Amino acid sequence: MNRPHAKNSLGKVFVNEVKSLRYDDKIRVVVFKSEVKGVFCAGADLKERAQMSDAEVGHFVHRLRSLMDEIAALPVPTIAAIEGYALGGGLELALACDLRVAASSAKMGLIETTRGLLPGAGGTQRLPRCIGIGLAKELIFTGRQIDGQQAFSIGLVNHAVPQNEQEDAAYQKALALAKEIVPRAPIAVKMGKLAINRGIEVIVLIKGFYFF
Repeated sequence: MNRPHAKNSLGKVFVNEVKSLRYDDKIRVVVFKSEVKGVFCAGADLKERAQMSDAEVGHFVHRLRSLMDEIAALPVPTIAAIEGYALGGGLELALACDLRVAASSAKMGLIETTRGLLPGAGGTQRLPRCIGIGLAKELIFTGRQIDGQQAFSIGLVNHAVPQNEQEDAAYQKALALAKEIVPRAPIAVKMGKLAINRGIEVIVLIKGFYFF
């Protein structure tokens, strides 16, 4: 991701690139990383969203939710390498990935409630499945931000690593994980992911998504 002027907010180009990944049989692992120092992904522009009409918000949230579903449904393992801020939709993007690696100094949070909004791109469904209902409610209700080490301690990320001088420690760890996965039988990995996802994405998840 490389949109410094927009802090990697999610745009049409990114959506199209994600969709194209599904049809590339040569890809074995996808790593989402930022080329912008200090930020993983700003997600949606919450100030802009706050000015939308109800109809516009509905369309906007539907597009974001569809994007996260596309990421979650990719047939290969996905890894989020979180170096800086992953707030709101940025954290929802990371939650849509199979694995998450964060620098200890990274900042994460579903901050929508601090703006009078609700996490609408899957955070209310995927965060509880990741860290448990009680902790998820606490983080969503308060809009609290936590760092990478705290995220690791509650199971939000698989690994938290000290940041290096190049500020790419999370990416380097994500690459190491990818290199460990790539030699494995691709069909077995693909089917393993599919089996796990189908086991947890039951009808309750669908109802939760479309409650609002």
